[in-house]
Amino acid sequence: MIEHDTIELMRECDAGIQMGIAAIDEVKEHAKNTEFKRMLDDYQREYAELQNELQEVLHSYNDEGKDPNPVAKGMAWLKTNVMMAVKETDEEIADLLTDGCNMGIKSLNKYLNQYGAADGRSKDFTRRLIELQDRQLKELQKYL
Repeated sequence: MIEHDTIELMRECDAGIQMGIAAIDEVKEHAKNTEFKRMLDDYQREYAELQNELQEVLHSYNDEGKDPNPVAKGMAWLKTNVMMAVKETDEEIADLLTDGCNMGIKSLNKYLNQYGAADGRSKDFTRRLIELQDRQLKELQKYL
């Protein structure tokens, strides 16, 4: 049970990290403010570092991870591209990413509860990812 919950929790983190990286990638070229662009690059780099760490853990369990839900990924892509076509501003980018962070934090907390038998290392990793999204959420507020 511990191994199953650990793998499932890590797979959900993997999908969440991929969504975070993709979301930033979709919007950063539209950012106007230099400081804002730098912040987006920094967060994308942090997500990538966590993804590399996560892949090592998943490989130790002979697991390849999990791609984001295609429907969720498609809806996020559609919403982002429609909003960027209508209103290409830093405020709109911050708004879109704020929604993503909120959904990520909510989902990851749900998975922490759902996979309660996961090992401590995977729970700590999940909490670090939640903290990253929470920090990003707070930094985005100044661009809303």
